[in-house]
Amino acid sequence: MDRLELEKRVEELNNLLHQYGHAYYALDKPLTSDAIYDQYMQELLSIEAENPDLIYPDSPSQRVGGEILKGFGKVVHEFPMLSLSNAFNEEDLREFDRRVKAAAGHDVSYICELKIDGLAISLRYVDGKFVQGSTRGDGTVGEDITASLKTIRTIPLRLKESVAIEVRGEAYMPKQSFVKLNAMRDEAGDEPFANPRNAAAGSLRQLDPKIAASRNLAIFVYGIGGDGSLFGQDSHSDSLDYLAALGFETNKERKRCATIEEVIDYVGEWGESRSALDYEIDGIVVKVDNFEDQEQLGFTAKSPKWATAYKFPAEEVVTTLLDIELSVGRTGVVTPTAILQPVLVAGSTVGRASLHNEDLIKEKDVRIGDTVIIRKAGDIIPEVVAAIVEKRTGDEVPFEMPTNCPVCDSELVRIEEEIAIRCVNPQCPAQMKEAIIHFVSRNAMNIEGIGERVVDLLYKADLVHDVSDLYTLTREQLIELERMGEKSVSNLLTAIEASKENSLEKMLFGLGIRHVGEKAAAILAEEFGTLADLMVADAERLVTIHEIGDKVADSITTYFSNEKVLEVLRKLEAYGLNTAYKGRRRQDVPTDGLFSGKTVVLTGKLSILTRGEAKEKIEAFGGKVSGSVSKKTDLVIAGEDAGSKLAKAEELEITVWNEAELIEALGEKE
Repeated sequence: MDRLELEKRVEELNNLLHQYGHAYYALDKPLTSDAIYDQYMQELLSIEAENPDLIYPDSPSQRVGGEILKGFGKVVHEFPMLSLSNAFNEEDLREFDRRVKAAAGHDVSYICELKIDGLAISLRYVDGKFVQGSTRGDGTVGEDITASLKTIRTIPLRLKESVAIEVRGEAYMPKQSFVKLNAMRDEAGDEPFANPRNAAAGSLRQLDPKIAASRNLAIFVYGIGGDGSLFGQDSHSDSLDYLAALGFETNKERKRCATIEEVIDYVGEWGESRSALDYEIDGIVVKVDNFEDQEQLGFTAKSPKWATAYKFPAEEVVTTLLDIELSVGRTGVVTPTAILQPVLVAGSTVGRASLHNEDLIKEKDVRIGDTVIIRKAGDIIPEVVAAIVEKRTGDEVPFEMPTNCPVCDSELVRIEEEIAIRCVNPQCPAQMKEAIIHFVSRNAMNIEGIGERVVDLLYKADLVHDVSDLYTLTREQLIELERMGEKSVSNLLTAIEASKENSLEKMLFGLGIRHVGEKAAAILAEEFGTLADLMVADAERLVTIHEIGDKVADSITTYFSNEKVLEVLRKLEAYGLNTAYKGRRRQDVPTDGLFSGKTVVLTGKLSILTRGEAKEKIEAFGGKVSGSVSKKTDLVIAGEDAGSKLAKAEELEITVWNEAELIEALGEKE
C-alpha cells in the first residue's frame, strides 16, 4: 500500500470507527458487531504503530491515552462559563417569571432541562475536530483535562460538520458506576466518594487519563459558548437539536413550556421520579428559549438574567441508630455499618447505612442510640449525615473499634498511611468465604455453580476452609447439601475439574493477592512463566517489570512469605492444578524459527486450521501476525475468498502462500 493509499485507508477507518462509536455509545443503536468494530480498530492500530505520523489527535485510538500528564495547564475560556441564579420553591420560580416578562415586555416560552449533578466542562472544536477540553474553573480560567475527556465515549472526537465551536456540557458518573467504584474503594480501605459528582470530578482531574477511562463516565451537552444564534438557530431548543445533529449526546428529557405553571408542573414531576434515572440530578434548569429574548434580557456580572436553576431539596429523614455492626471483607478490611430503625428514604426503606471507617464515626461523633439524619448519597447509597446532638438523653454509647477481629478474634492492624483497619489472619472465616467467592468467579477460576449461597452451605457443613478444599469435594458430600440435586452436583464437579487446566494468570488473580488485579496477574504470569519462579522473586526483581510498582511488589513478597499461604498453594499443586502460564512468552519466541523477524498476514477462510491456530503456529516459529498488508509485510497466507488483502499483496509483489503450503512448511519444521 503506497503512502497515498495508506492515508486514504486511515481516513476511511477513522470515519467508520467514529460513525460506529457514535451510534453505539451516544445513540444506543449499534451499526455493526463488536467483532467488526474490533477488526477495524486493530487494523487502524497496526497502521498507526508502523506509521506514527498518521496518528491524528481525533483518532479513535487516542481515547484511552497512555501518557501520564505532568500537570494541568490553564485554559482561558473564549466565552465565560457563568453560574446560574437559584430558585428553591414555586414562589421563586414565579418571581423569576415576573422579572423576565417585565424586562422582555411580553410573555415568553421556557425550555426546561434536567440539572445533571456532575462536572461542568467546555469542549473546543476546530474544523470539526476535538482539540481541547477544560473544567469550568472560576468561570474565566479552567484546567486543561483534554486527555481525560477523550476517554469518555459519548464525546465525539470528530463532528459531522467541519465547524469551529465551543460546547458546554456536564460530565457525570452513572449511578451503577458510582456504586461499583465506592464498593471497590471500601474494599481497598480508601475513602469513598461522597456522591457521583465528586466521583466524576475526581476521575477527570487525575493526571493519569487511564483512571478516567476505567470509570465509565458519560456526558450531556447543554449549550454553545457565546451567542446562541451563531450557527443559525433561533432558540435554545433549536441549538440542542443542532448539537445532537453534530454528534453530541443531549438530554432528551427536556421540555418546552409555554408558561411558568407548566414549568412548575415539570419540576414537580421530576422531583417525584428522579430516583428512576440512571444518573443523578439535583434540580431543573429553566431558560428563556428564544435567543432574541435572551439578548434583550442580558446578564448580571455573574449570571444570565434569562435562566435560573431550581434546586431540589435534599431528602433527609430522621431515625434512630440502633447499633453498629462490623463486617470483614476479602482483603480483611473491617467495615462498620449503622443498623437503623427502618425508615422510608427516596422511595425505598432503609435499615442499614455504611459508616465506612472508624475515623468517619469519630469525625461525625455518631453514637449508638443517637437520633440521626440520614439520606441517600447520590439518591443511591444510604449514609448517616449527622447525629442530632440536642436529642441526646445521656444513654447513647460512643463507638469503639475493637482491637480484635469480630469473626476470628485475631488482632486487628492499621497499616501505615491507610484509613482502614484490617484483620491480617488469612485463615479468618469471613475472609475465606469472600476469598472463595472471588476465587471461583468468572474472571478468576471460572467455576460455575458456586456462588455465595453454596459457599455458605459448604462452610456450614464444614467442607471448606480455604480454596484448596474445593478440590477435595465429592459427590457424596455435595448431594447432602440443601437444594443440590444430581445434575447440579455433576455440573459443579465437572467445573471444578476443568478449572485445574486454567493458565497461571487465572489462579494468580483468583488468589486475591492484594493490589494484584487481572492485568497485573497476566503480566506476572507471562513474565515468570511458573508459580514457583514467581514465588521466589524478591521486590527488587519485581519492580523492574513494567507496571509493577513498589506497593504491588511488597504485597506479592509479603503474600508468598506467609506459611499458611504456602501450605494452601502446595495443596493446590498436589491436587493437580496447573501452575504454569499457557500463553506465549516473549523470551520463548525463537530467533531462528521459520518466521523469525517476519510479518505475516492471514486473509480469507482457512479450511484446515482455524485463524487462531494458524496465528499461534506462526508466532510459535517467531513470526508476527498483522491485520493489514503493507510494504513491511513479508508473507500473506491466503485462504478461500481472499479479498482486498490478497489483491494488495499481489500489487506490492509480496509472497503469497495458500493454506496447504503453510501446513507443509510447518510440518517440515515440526
